[in-house]
Amino acid sequence: MTRFVLGSAARAVADLRERVTAGELAPGSQLSETRWTNELGVSRNTLREAFSTLVEEGLLVRIPHRGVFVASLTAAQIADLYRVRVLLECSVLRDAPVDPPRADGLRAAVEDAEKCAAEGDWRAVGTANMRFHEQIIALAGSPRLDAWMTQLTAELRLAFVAASDHEALHRQFVPRNAEITAAYEAGDAVRAADLLRRYLELSERALTQAGDDVR
Repeated sequence: MTRFVLGSAARAVADLRERVTAGELAPGSQLSETRWTNELGVSRNTLREAFSTLVEEGLLVRIPHRGVFVASLTAAQIADLYRVRVLLECSVLRDAPVDPPRADGLRAAVEDAEKCAAEGDWRAVGTANMRFHEQIIALAGSPRLDAWMTQLTAELRLAFVAASDHEALHRQFVPRNAEITAAYEAGDAVRAADLLRRYLELSERALTQAGDDVR
């Protein structure tokens, strides 16, 4: 669970987490205190507090006598994240309001992914895809669930950015997002949730395979 941090430390945590989610910080890369105190405009103590929070979240690892690094996910960790995703996302979508559906956030994420795919920007497609799933959780109207999902997507991005072929990883899921959205827009939340469950099963296999190819 995310630590409770205040002020500049909280801003540093949010900034670093966003950079991980956006794929700007690659798994295995070392985070220099000198660089990040300057770039974030914080003290060393504040930066260390931010690092500690992100270590607890699983986004960073601290190796004695070496420093702090962006984490790399194992196959077992990926499987665990997907178990959580199935439980959270499918339940939220199945119980989402349908009179009327609140699909604007989903549709916007789908359209953004389609635009980025047409431009061949597959890393941006991955970012839009993460936002799509965050919008599913947002249907629950729970700030606590939103915060947990933000952490989950950041962890998943560690695995996505490690993949060698971003197009192969993301292309197949753009139309699936559109299909899920269309089912929900039609008022069939149960079918949308069933499509989502099959989607997540396929996504886990694709991501695990991508990791195997890298290794």
